[in-house]
Amino acid sequence: MENFLILKLCGPMQAWGSHTYEDYRPTQAFPTRSGILGLLGACMGIQRENRDLLLVLNASIQMAVRADRKEGRDTVTITDFHTVQEARKVDGKPNPNPVVSRREYLCDAEFTVALRLDKDSPFTTTQLTQALKKPIFTPFLGRRSCPLVRPIFETEVEANNLTEALSSIEPYQGIIYSEQTDNPHSRMIVRDVPMQGNNRQFATRQVHIQADT
Repeated sequence: MENFLILKLCGPMQAWGSHTYEDYRPTQAFPTRSGILGLLGACMGIQRENRDLLLVLNASIQMAVRADRKEGRDTVTITDFHTVQEARKVDGKPNPNPVVSRREYLCDAEFTVALRLDKDSPFTTTQLTQALKKPIFTPFLGRRSCPLVRPIFETEVEANNLTEALSSIEPYQGIIYSEQTDNPHSRMIVRDVPMQGNNRQFATRQVHIQADT
């Protein structure tokens, strides 16, 4: 049995960006690895510029996310519009003309996250728990315009794996997106793993999908 930290991500709007450019910013249907790392980094007081420490944090955890299913409530996606100056073009150069940027948000979404800390990590479970309970920087749900409506930290549980840890937490049902699974046939590739360097570049990872019923 291993220890797992359980987080709850609840708010009127959430936005977990996928690979894109300035004129269209879609959201994934579930929190991304980079988004969870940013949230943890904010709670721990790690500056965004301190990429080395964020990469250490990235290498220290495994995670699974459940899109919680509740009776009588459906998650919907809405689109907001912004005017952006000097937006990046596909070639990376700034666009000399203003562009309209479409940004997607998830409404009425709730997620449960299970985190497992590697044994050789320089961080401790106690350290992460304290940071989640008393964040140094204000955490948000993907974008600054997406505040939380409840504390992030839920509990700590013992389980054999990420999926089992999620199965012990209400509402006990939903779609799980996990980095571990016994079912390798249902999977997707997500580009949300931070890479070394100053630019915001991301590598891919494999996410396994299964239903928690």
